Amino acid sequence: MNTHEARLDALRKELKNRGLDGFVVPISDEHMSEYVGAYAQRLAWLTGFGGSAGTAVVLTDTAADPAAAMFVDGRYTLQVRDQVDGRLYAYESVPQTSVAKWLGAHAPEGARIGYDAWLHSRPWTEAVGKALAARGGTLVPVDGNPVDAVWQDRPAPSPAPALVHGQEFAGEASEVKRAAVAEWLTAKGIDATVITALDSIAWLLNVRGADVERTPVALSYVIAHADGTAEFFIAEEKVTPELRQHLGNAVTLRPRDAFEEGLRTLAGKRVAVDPERAVNAIFDVLRGAGATLVEERDPTVLPKAIKNAVEQQGHRDAQAADGASVTRFLRWLDETAPGGTVTEMAAADRLEQCRAEGGDLRDLSFDTISGAGPNGAVVHYRVSEETNRTIEPGSVFLVDSGGQYPQGTTDITRTVWIGPGEPAAEVKDRYTRVLKGHIAIATAVFPQGTTGSQLDALARVSLWQAGLDYAHGTGHGVGSFLSVHEGPQRISKAAGGQAGSDQELMAGMILSDEPGYYKTGEYGIRIENLILVEPREIAGAEGAFLGFETLTLVPIDRRLVEPALLNADEVAWWNAYHARVLEVIGPRLEGADRAWLEAQCKVL
Repeated sequence: MNTHEARLDALRKELKNRGLDGFVVPISDEHMSEYVGAYAQRLAWLTGFGGSAGTAVVLTDTAADPAAAMFVDGRYTLQVRDQVDGRLYAYESVPQTSVAKWLGAHAPEGARIGYDAWLHSRPWTEAVGKALAARGGTLVPVDGNPVDAVWQDRPAPSPAPALVHGQEFAGEASEVKRAAVAEWLTAKGIDATVITALDSIAWLLNVRGADVERTPVALSYVIAHADGTAEFFIAEEKVTPELRQHLGNAVTLRPRDAFEEGLRTLAGKRVAVDPERAVNAIFDVLRGAGATLVEERDPTVLPKAIKNAVEQQGHRDAQAADGASVTRFLRWLDETAPGGTVTEMAAADRLEQCRAEGGDLRDLSFDTISGAGPNGAVVHYRVSEETNRTIEPGSVFLVDSGGQYPQGTTDITRTVWIGPGEPAAEVKDRYTRVLKGHIAIATAVFPQGTTGSQLDALARVSLWQAGLDYAHGTGHGVGSFLSVHEGPQRISKAAGGQAGSDQELMAGMILSDEPGYYKTGEYGIRIENLILVEPREIAGAEGAFLGFETLTLVPIDRRLVEPALLNADEVAWWNAYHARVLEVIGPRLEGADRAWLEAQCKVL
C-alpha cells in the first residue's frame, strides 16, 4: 500500500467511525482563498495533487465503482493524471460535471456525506445538499475536519507577523477606505459586513503578511460597521506595535479564534455577507444568532480592483524592475540552454535569482511554471524532482512566472525557442496565431460597459481559423502586492453568471493578456503581458471608450514568429512594443545584457 493509498484508507476508517458514507475534500481554507497555507493543503496531503484548484470526493464503500473521484478543470487535465493514482480516484472534468452531479449519480441511497462548513460556500452547499436529497441522502456538517484527525504531522498556521502596507504604496489611507464601506452600508440600511477574503482584508486595512505562500496576506477576519469602525480578528502573536499604531483606535483587535463569538454579537443586526467569498459556516452562525442576513458582494472587491494613480504607477515601477530581471534571465537562457545542460528546475531557480538581484522582491507571485517540450503543454505545470526535464536543444520552452514587490504584483509568460536550428513550420504557425490573439486584446478599443467575455473571442479568432483553441481563460485580474489572480474582472469565454464573466471592464483595472496553444505530448505556447484598462479619446466618439496600456515590458521571441501571418497593424504593434521595451528596460541593463536586448528589439 503506497502513501496516498494508506492515507485514503485511514480517512475511510475515520469516516466510518463518524457514521459517514463519504466526505468532500476541497483545496480551500476558511477564507475561500485560491492559494492556501500549508496547514490547509488537505487535498495535496490526501491525493498528491499539487494544483491550485480541485476537489476530491471519497466514499467509504470501497466496493463502489468508483469509490472516489477527483474533480479538476481543463488547466489540470494532464497534471491530475500524473499526480493522482487512477486506481484510487476516477478523474472528473469541471465544468462538464460537478461534485453535486457526481454525488447525485454515485452516492448510496440515503447516504450521509460529510463536509467541512468552514471550507465551502453556501451556493455549493445548497447544490450538493439538493442533489443528495434527491437520493434520500443528507449533507452533514462535520465537527472538526476528519482529514485533520488522520493527518499526523499537519503544519500549524503561520505565526508570521502582519505588516503595515505604507500609503506610499497603497495610495489611500485605511480610514478613507473604511469610511467608503461605512457609507455603502448606511446607504443600504445595513449595520455591518463580514469580510473574510484575505486580500480584501489586506486592502481595506492596508496590511500585508506572510501566511500564504506567494500571496502577502495575514490570516484574519474583519467585521466592518456602518460607523466606520472595524473589528480585526487576528492571532495575537501576529500583532506588532507598528500594526497597533497603524490601525488606530477605530479598529478593535480581537483574537482570530474569537471570530465565531464576534459573529454572534451581531444578533438582531442586518449583516451583509458575500455568498461567493464567505464560507457556509458563517451563514449558519449568523442565522443561528438571530442576525438578518443580506447577500451582497464584498464592498471592497470593486474598489480594490480599480487601482488608484499611486497603485498604477507602482505597477509600472514593479514591471520595469521585473522586466529587467526577466530579460537578464532570457539572455542567460538563450546562451546557456542550447548546451543541453539546463533543467526546468535550474531555469526556475535562475529566474528567481535574477529577480532577487534586480528589485525589492518579497516573494514569487506563484510557483514558476518552467515547462520544457511536452511539459509546456501542461497548462499549470509545476516542476518537481519527478518531472524535472532537461531543456533540450531544438525545442520549445515555456516559462510563466511573477514576483511580489511592494509596488505591485507581476505575472509574465514567455515561450522561447531553444537553439540551435529553426522551429518547425507548425510551431511558428501556432506561435504566431497566439501572438495575433495577444495583439488583438492589447489593441482592443471598446465602449464603456463592455465585459471581458465580450472581448475573449478576439484572442481566439486566429486559432479558431486553424481549428485550434485553448482550455483556459484569456485574462485574469491582478492585485497590487496582493493576489496574482484577483477578481472580479476577467477575460474568458464564460458568461451568464460565472464569477467575473459579467463584470464590465473599468479604467484602473489590471488584467493579464495570455492566449495560448498546447499540443499534448509535444509543446506548449503562451504569451502573457499585464494590461491596464484606460480611457481612450476618440475624435467624434459617441460615448466613453476604453483601451489597454501594456504594462509588461520584456522582449517576445522573434525566432518563433512567422511574419507572413502578421498584417501591417500587427507588425506596427510589435515594433512599437519593442521600442518601448528598449526605452524602459535598456537603461537598467549593461554590457552583454544590454546588447542582447537591443538585438531582440530590432524592427521585425
